[in-house]
Amino acid sequence: MAATVGPSGWWQRWRRRLSARDGSKMLLLLLLLGSGQGPRQVGAGQTFEYLKREHSLSKPYQGVGTGSSSLWNLMGNAMVMTQYIRLTPDMQSKQGALWNRVPCFLRDWELQVHFKIHGQGKKNLHGDGLAIWYTKDRMQPGPVFGNMDKFVGLGVFIDTYPNEEKQQERVFPYISAMVNNGSLSYDHERDGRPTELGGCTAIVRNLHYDTFLVIRYVKRHLTIMIDIDGKHEWRDCIEVPGVRLPRGYYFGTSSITGDLSDNHDVISLKLFELTVERNPEEEKLHRDVFLPSVDNMKLPERTEPKTLLLSPPVATTSVTVTYEVWEEQMLTRACSLAGLLQSPAASQGLSSVTGALNAGTLHSRGHP
Repeated sequence: MAATVGPSGWWQRWRRRLSARDGSKMLLLLLLLGSGQGPRQVGAGQTFEYLKREHSLSKPYQGVGTGSSSLWNLMGNAMVMTQYIRLTPDMQSKQGALWNRVPCFLRDWELQVHFKIHGQGKKNLHGDGLAIWYTKDRMQPGPVFGNMDKFVGLGVFIDTYPNEEKQQERVFPYISAMVNNGSLSYDHERDGRPTELGGCTAIVRNLHYDTFLVIRYVKRHLTIMIDIDGKHEWRDCIEVPGVRLPRGYYFGTSSITGDLSDNHDVISLKLFELTVERNPEEEKLHRDVFLPSVDNMKLPERTEPKTLLLSPPVATTSVTVTYEVWEEQMLTRACSLAGLLQSPAASQGLSSVTGALNAGTLHSRGHP
């Protein structure tokens, strides 16, 4: 059922009444009230949302740049314009991205994306689309809509060009979602179908009104909705229960063009923290995870490196050691710093490990 998108309460209504000449008053009020937007109740029950400005982006895009104080970084051909951030221009063989520098540790959240895709290409002569990311790694260019393949996290794809010629049941542009633990590759030839969680058709090109997408993650439940009809209503696109996403990943968006092209623009990204009540059983079930996964969907196990590399203080080449030795070294060093390593026996053990490292006699027996 579609839900009406209305104003966000007294705060937003009052804010619109301020004129441009009241900018200094607005800045003072923001400092007094804090960085977050006033709470707004969403849905049924005790669920409220708070705008998280450190993970949000809107005009005039003052937080975008390369400085240490910037909250967002550009990559590739992405450019900051007055009314939008252009990930790629309507030119061949371009790619660009926009990444948040602050990892997100929210438990439940909602990301609202205001975007625009447009260009001179006619039917099926445009591409390739854009992606919204919540991933472990950031600023890693690659073939998946401008981001790396075998990513770790969540990817939501707005695919504007059908690569699979034989398929007939799917109408493009098409929105799909994928959860990856780093072991899966995105299949371009089949438009990501083997690994998608779900999807929907979304006619989003060359529209004369605003287009929005929202990603909501609450209680391990992933919901994606769109507002692309100019009716200011959310329409369901994807709904998947049992999605487990770690905290501490990064939000970003990217795009790529090949032989075909389009303008891929991002107008705003707004992240809201959702406060949701949980009973004791839900608290037990919703503990933090360390790798993304989806219930009832088996992902291949990620292949971890079997050796760890340490740089000896004297040797010019790296020495491979076992995980157990590495763990013992780290613990020993921590004890030394804390002033706990006082006994001759402990000091002798540390000397023997260091000597073995310098001699290059420690070899890997595999990572557990």
